[in-house]
Amino acid sequence: QVRLVESGGGLVQSGGSLRLSCAASGTIFSFRIMGWYRQAPGQERALVAIVDRGDTINYSGSVKGRFTISRGDAKNTVYLQMNSLNAEDTAVYYCTANLGGTNYWGEGTLVTVSS
Repeated sequence: QVRLVESGGGLVQSGGSLRLSCAASGTIFSFRIMGWYRQAPGQERALVAIVDRGDTINYSGSVKGRFTISRGDAKNTVYLQMNSLNAEDTAVYYCTANLGGTNYWGEGTLVTVSS
C-alpha cells in the first residue's frame, strides 16, 4: 500500500524559511508526478508546486520565486524549500504523488507563519 509521509512543518516568523520533506513507501515504481498542495483555514485545497519525472515544474503564482520544489536522490522523495514566508502561507501542506493514474495523498503537515 502506497504511503506518503510529510515532515518539516512548524511555526516560523514572517520572513523566515522552512523545508518540507515527503517520503513515499509501498511501491517499487517511480511516481510520474510528485508535489505539494496546501489548505488554509476555510479555504479549498490548492496547488503549491508539482514536478514530474522529467523535472518539469509548475508553481502556483503566489509562491513562485519564494518556494522551490525538488525531487530527492532517493526514489520517490520530494522537497519544498519555502523562503520569505508570510501569514498567507499558513496552511496544512499535503504531499501528493501520481502513479498509474491514481493520486495519493499524505496526511499533511501544518505550517504556521506568525506576523
